[in-house]
Amino acid sequence: MTLTLTPLSGISLIGQGDDLVQILLASLGTSGIQLQDGDILALAQKIVSKAEGRMVNLATVEPGEQALELAARAEKDPRLVELMLRESKEVLRVRAGAIIVEHRLGFVCANAGIDHSNVAGSGNAKEEYVLLLPENPDRSAAEIRTGIRSRIGIEPGVMIIDSHGRAWRNGTVGVAIGFNGIPGIVDLRGQPDLFGYTLRITQVGAADELAAAASLVMGQAAEGTPAVHARGFPYPLRTGSFRELLRPKDQDLFR
Repeated sequence: MTLTLTPLSGISLIGQGDDLVQILLASLGTSGIQLQDGDILALAQKIVSKAEGRMVNLATVEPGEQALELAARAEKDPRLVELMLRESKEVLRVRAGAIIVEHRLGFVCANAGIDHSNVAGSGNAKEEYVLLLPENPDRSAAEIRTGIRSRIGIEPGVMIIDSHGRAWRNGTVGVAIGFNGIPGIVDLRGQPDLFGYTLRITQVGAADELAAAASLVMGQAAEGTPAVHARGFPYPLRTGSFRELLRPKDQDLFR
């Protein structure tokens, strides 16, 4: 099995309303890649959020009492904390520099996934923009996948990835926050291992494994590589949903 990851070139800064399907198809051409069935496109959350208009000017945000109290404890901008509360189901932990929440999409993350890096407005001194996660990343992935199929007749898997921390381990890794046309979980229970032992527990977080690999290619700082083409994914593609990756609360040992 050979998995090939290729960064897509020629993608300029994305703005609200940009046609991501056309931009991706043009970038595939620039990168010398002819899309095939079974291929997967991994997209950084930022370009999807920007195209969908998920930028918010902090100057327009009025923090409430809860935001003011949490901001004092976390030493954060109260306006930013107000957005975190709007994007979250529940605040789980607070300390100086971090607020851990259950995002409205269901996963646990720091600061509700709101991003301040590589986000720019029009340059007005009264504007200070931050970027929220896509409203519905699964739906966004499905729309991009359908758009590609309608234009060139090829239907790749599409995933949207973001950088998250992990309980008990330092450092951020790329994880899938939405996808369409790929499996989230590959269930190996009932299959034999190398020595004939029947697997009883093993379920592979295949979408997150690919997201982490794609994140290595994208980079985390100023690389400007928001999309990666993957060929050779070792599992069959199928209709999938991000919900597969969410651990039920009654099985969550870290809360």
